[in-house]
Amino acid sequence: MRVLPMPDLTSAPERWLTIIGLGEDGPAGLGDRAKQLITEAPIVFGGARHLALAAPLISGEAIAWQSPFERSVERVLALRGSPVVVLASGDPFFFGVGATLSRHIPVEEMLVLPAPSSFSLASSRLGWPLQDVATISLHGRPLDLIRPYLHDGRRVLALTSDGESPLALARLLTANGFGQSRLTVLEALGGPEERVTHRIANTFSLSNLNALNICAIDVVAGEGALVLPCATGLDDSLFEHDGQITKREIRAVTLSALAPRRGELLWDIGAGSGSIAIEWMLSDPSMRAIAIEAVGERAARIRRNAENFGVPGLIVVEGTAPAALAGLPTPDAIFIGGGGSEEGVLTAAIASLKRGGRLAANAVTTEMEAMLIAAHAKHGGSLIRIDIARAAPVGAMTGWRPAMPVTQWSWVKPSERREERE
Repeated sequence: MRVLPMPDLTSAPERWLTIIGLGEDGPAGLGDRAKQLITEAPIVFGGARHLALAAPLISGEAIAWQSPFERSVERVLALRGSPVVVLASGDPFFFGVGATLSRHIPVEEMLVLPAPSSFSLASSRLGWPLQDVATISLHGRPLDLIRPYLHDGRRVLALTSDGESPLALARLLTANGFGQSRLTVLEALGGPEERVTHRIANTFSLSNLNALNICAIDVVAGEGALVLPCATGLDDSLFEHDGQITKREIRAVTLSALAPRRGELLWDIGAGSGSIAIEWMLSDPSMRAIAIEAVGERAARIRRNAENFGVPGLIVVEGTAPAALAGLPTPDAIFIGGGGSEEGVLTAAIASLKRGGRLAANAVTTEMEAMLIAAHAKHGGSLIRIDIARAAPVGAMTGWRPAMPVTQWSWVKPSERREERE
């Protein structure tokens, strides 16, 4: 996607862009000021539905959004300094067009008149305190994104894409052990066609639903439901893998060393099952990750795991490091697991890491361990050895069976100033 430049604030005009939130009740739900601004605007942008709702007020040119949306953003930017009105759904800054336009237009140049969001309307219909509810937009996005929110007793409001999404969502809930959850479909909220329907997920059969709907889920986790714990170090059995997986205890220690921070990008080199990258992304919806895996079968398995864990945004690069690292965006953190002993991987990772970024590398072979010991001697950081033993039958009794020890080197790349001092 092409990035549009932010305007030069030194020559910023007065507030020229007005963004008005519109409900399904059209002009009836607008205040006098909003109505006047629409009527006086020489140009009004909006979706076809918004323009139709506001048609009685529009006296200027009505311009429907184009596809791709960036073309419409360019048209709005080209009118900078002239009065422009943009019509949006509900609250323009809650999963709305306001958030998109604000990436290109300073807020000092905007006047925003929001209406209640669909989430606010839904919570008021259900009597759910909005501050206690998880909200997510699935509009134009994979339904799998709902998975991390599925915990027993949790309430979720999910904005959907179309009239078929509620049934697909009910099937996803049922397939993952949440079939007894109460699913409420709220259609065309605030308008004359508003309808609220309650169903249980595993018996959901509604059809011909309004495309403008939001699904409310009162989550009930049945026996064996796939509940994704909030802690790091998820059970290995939750992942599809061929044995090439960073085991849960080692994974928990590794993620602690990687120290995820909001919005950061991780490279998971030699990703195997993708467990490190997946748990990194589960730590916050803003997290991003790229899994680099040389084996095609494993790369396909990582994609399936990402979907099953509700992080379909995980990018999988099929190739062998270090060559496969070329051209990738600069990471905030890097994990090196399987394949890390390949010539040049560690050197390339150190060079690629941003200043202040974190690196964690695990070794189970003596060759890889020697590399990490040498890296620790050269760069500093932390070098630890992790020994895990698990109870297992020994004849009629129980004894400890040690797993292969793991040597872990973790390191923070110094800033240029600090590196110069050292």
